[in-house]
Amino acid sequence: MSATEDLAKDYYDYPDWNMENAVPTKVPVEVIPPCDPTADDRLYHICISAISLVVMLILAFLARRMKLANGRKGVPGLLSPVNFLDHTQHKGLAVAVFGVLFCKLFGLVIAPNPLPFITDQGNKQNWMIVSLFYYPVLYFPLLACGTLHNAVGYVLGSLLSWTHFGVLVWQKADCPKTPQIYKYYSLLTSLPQVCCLAFLSFQYPLLLFKGLKETEKTDANEDLTSSYYQHYVKNILKKKKPSKTSTSAEKPTLVERITDAVKSYIYTPEEVFRFPLKLAISGVVSFTAVYQMALVLVASVVPTLQIVRRGIDEDITFLLAGFNIVLSEDRAEVVQILVYYMWCVEVCYLSAMTLSCLVNLVMLMRSMVLHRSNLKGLYRGDIYNVYNCQRNIRPSRPALVCWMGFTSFQAAHICLGMLIQTMVFFLCLLIAVFLIILPIFHGQNLMLFKVLGNMWPFWLMLFLAAVVQHVTARFCFIKKSSGTRDLHNRGSLFLLTYLLFPVNVLIGVLLGAWRLVITALFNIVHLGRMDISLLNRNVEAFDPAYRCYAHYLKIEVSQSHPVMKAFCGMIMQCAGQDRDEKKARDAEEGIQLVNQEEKPQHKVSISKRARCQWQLLYTLVNNPSLVGSRKHFQRQSSEGFFNGTLNWDAKGGSKKEAEKETEEGNKEAEKETEAVAY
Repeated sequence: MSATEDLAKDYYDYPDWNMENAVPTKVPVEVIPPCDPTADDRLYHICISAISLVVMLILAFLARRMKLANGRKGVPGLLSPVNFLDHTQHKGLAVAVFGVLFCKLFGLVIAPNPLPFITDQGNKQNWMIVSLFYYPVLYFPLLACGTLHNAVGYVLGSLLSWTHFGVLVWQKADCPKTPQIYKYYSLLTSLPQVCCLAFLSFQYPLLLFKGLKETEKTDANEDLTSSYYQHYVKNILKKKKPSKTSTSAEKPTLVERITDAVKSYIYTPEEVFRFPLKLAISGVVSFTAVYQMALVLVASVVPTLQIVRRGIDEDITFLLAGFNIVLSEDRAEVVQILVYYMWCVEVCYLSAMTLSCLVNLVMLMRSMVLHRSNLKGLYRGDIYNVYNCQRNIRPSRPALVCWMGFTSFQAAHICLGMLIQTMVFFLCLLIAVFLIILPIFHGQNLMLFKVLGNMWPFWLMLFLAAVVQHVTARFCFIKKSSGTRDLHNRGSLFLLTYLLFPVNVLIGVLLGAWRLVITALFNIVHLGRMDISLLNRNVEAFDPAYRCYAHYLKIEVSQSHPVMKAFCGMIMQCAGQDRDEKKARDAEEGIQLVNQEEKPQHKVSISKRARCQWQLLYTLVNNPSLVGSRKHFQRQSSEGFFNGTLNWDAKGGSKKEAEKETEEGNKEAEKETEAVAY
C-alpha cells in the first residue's frame, strides 16, 4: 500500500473526523474599524484652504507694495511670491515643502477619499485627478511665505506650519490604527511628513528671530553679491600642491584602490561647492521615496505571510496528499516543516527588501558624488567627459521640460526600481535557500546537485579546455624579448584554435547566458539612477532617463555658473563704486566743469567714444550672442538670429540688406579710425 493510500485510510478512519473538522482552524485576526479623529479632516481642509487663500492674497499685496516702493510697476500681484526656486531663497524651506507634498501624494492611491471634503465614491478616479492639483495648491503658501524675506511672511509661515503640524499630530494621536494595508501603515507613512512640518515650524520662527539684517534685499542682485562665488573662483585659481600619488611612479596598492573605490560612494560636503536647489530637493525626495516604498513593500506582504504561517495546522497534510506530496508520516512534523519553510520565505522577502533599500541608498550616494563631478566638469568646459560628444550648453524647450520634471522622474524611477529589485532579489534568494542552502544543511532533496553531478564530464571538459588555453597562452604562445611581447609558435596556435573550436562554441553559450544575467542585474540595480545610461555610450540618447538628466544639467550650468556670477557680481560692484564716485565728484566740481572750454572736452569725448567703439567691436567678435543688442540689428525679426548670430538666410534679412548694413558698418569703422588718428 502506498503512502498516499495510508494517508487516505487514516483520513477516513480518524475517530474524531467529520466535515466540520475538515475546515481549517481560523487564526484570530484583529479587525481595525474605521477611525474618525476628533479633528475632522473634512472641516480641517475647508478651513485650511480658506486660510491659505487669505495668506496668498496678503503675500501678493505685500509683494506688490514692495515692488511699487522700489519703482517697479506692472508686476502681477498673484504671481509675485513665486520665485521659491531662485538661488536667493532658503533651501531648507523648499526641500521640506516638497517632502511634505510627496508624502501626501504617495498615499492617494489607497486613500478612501482623495479629496477629504468630498465623499463621492462613484467618481473616485476623477476626484483623484483633481487632488493631484489640489495638494500642491494647498501647500504652496508654505513656500511663498519665505520668498518675500519679510517679517510678515515669516509670521504667516509660522502660523501655517504650526497649524499643519499640530492638526496632523492630533489626527495621528487620535487614530494611530487604520484598516488600510496594515494597522500602523498610516502612522508610519506620515513620519517623514511630520518631520518636514516640524522643520518648517522651527525654521520660520528662527528666521523671524534672526532678524532682517541679512535678508532685507529681495531683488535678483542679491545672489550676485554672495561671497560663495568669489570663494569658488579663488579655490579654482589657487595653486595646488602636487599630490604624492601623482609624483610617485609606483602603482597604487590593493588597499589604496579599495579605499578609493569606497570613497567614491561616500559623499562628503565641500565648502567651496554647493548643489543647486533643484538637486538638493531631488536628493531629499529620493530618500523619502526609498522610505515610503520600503514601507509599502513590508506592510503589504509580511503581515499576510505571518497570518498564513500562524494558520498552518495538521489539516494541511491532507491537502498535500492530494498532490502526492508527502513530507512526513507524522502530521505534527509536517506542520513544523511547513511553518519552518514559511518562516524561510518571510526571511527571504525581508532580506530582499532590505538589500533593495541598501542598494538604492548606495546608488543615491554615488549619484550625489557624480552630480558634483559632472557639474564641476561642465563649469570648467569639460563637455566631452560628461556627454561624450560636442553639445551646446544653452537653454532649449526640451531641456526646460526635463528640468521641470527631473525631481518627479527621479522619485518615480526609484519607486519602480525598488519594486523590481525586491522581486528579483526575492526570487534569487528563494532559489539559493531552497535549492542550495537547505538541502546542504539537512542533507536531503539534493536535486540540483544531482543534476550537476550527472553532468560532471561536460563541466570537466569545459574547465580543462579553458585551462589549456590560458596555460598555453601564458607559456607557449607569447615570448618576451627586450622588454616587448610578441607571438610565438604561430603554427601550434592556429592548430589549437581549430581543434578547440567546437568546445569554445559551448563555452560561448555559457558566456552568453552569464552576460545576460550580468546585464540584467546591472540594469535592475541601476534602474533608479538617472545620471548614468543603461545603454551603450553611442546610443545613450535613446535612454529617456539619462536624456532628461543631460538636459537638466544644461539648464543648471547655463543659469547658475559660479564663475559667471562672480564676474557679474564684480562688475556690478565696480559700477556701483564708479557711480558713487561720479556723484561725489559732480557735487564738488559741478561749477568748475561749466567754465571749462568746450574744445578740449570735445576732443576728449571723441577719443573716449572711439575707444569705446573699438572695445565694443572686440566684445562683439568674442561674444556673437550680443549682436542683437546693436541698433541697426534691432530692425531684424527674431527669425533672423540663431543663438545670437545673424542668420542671413532668414526671411527678415535679404542679401541686399546685408550688403547695405555691411557698407554702413565699414563707414562707421572708417569714421572711428579717423577719430582715433585725430
